[in-house]
Amino acid sequence: MIDETIKQNLDDIYSRIKIAAEKSGRKAQDIKLIAVTKTVEVGRIKNVCEYGIHDFGENRVQELLEKYDKFDESIQWHLIGHLQKNKVKYIIDKVHMIHSVDSFELAKEIDNRAGKAGKRMNILLQVNVSGEETKFGIKPDEVNEYVGFISQLKNISLRGMMTIAPFAGNPQEIRPIFKKLYDIYIDIKNKRIDNVNMDYLSMGMSNDFEVAIEEGSNIVRIGTGIFGKRNYPQK
Repeated sequence: MIDETIKQNLDDIYSRIKIAAEKSGRKAQDIKLIAVTKTVEVGRIKNVCEYGIHDFGENRVQELLEKYDKFDESIQWHLIGHLQKNKVKYIIDKVHMIHSVDSFELAKEIDNRAGKAGKRMNILLQVNVSGEETKFGIKPDEVNEYVGFISQLKNISLRGMMTIAPFAGNPQEIRPIFKKLYDIYIDIKNKRIDNVNMDYLSMGMSNDFEVAIEEGSNIVRIGTGIFGKRNYPQK
């Protein structure tokens, strides 16, 4: 039976998604919600499955691998955290999409491993719009070069872009960051480059997803808003 707190949280999130989507001329169904399951126990994740969500995001390869066999094939796993090149081989046959491609070397390794696995891997290009040194991602002025490079790789399907905005007490302060990536996303989309499908713009987390949706996001990654605050283990 679904946990009542999780159900209430999800009801609230979907209500807020609907309002934000309507402000941008879209419907709630146009927005994909990825439940971020970092440090969340399997039982609580299964509560979210009961609600009807089947897209889960993990930040770390090891944690994704520990949870993967606990769920059936109806679940789509997304690697949303920084991915080291030497760990691609462990997840290439397990994830639906890699959201955090931020180097030529990583893109080449994904292409190589996907080819060996006989599949095409969906990826998003991670763009560090804010320029924060603590965040991964390419610079906005590097996007065209990366898109051109990735479009030549045979075992990768570039499906869009992702960013992580700085934390702000007032999410309105980071609206320009979301708008900037949306403008870049639309520019690439309009170029109609072979092997590049700008289907997804992954922006917005628990603190700022409404502003992100209003600025064009169609994937939001929400953990705390669903599961509550978690005590992350010390590194």
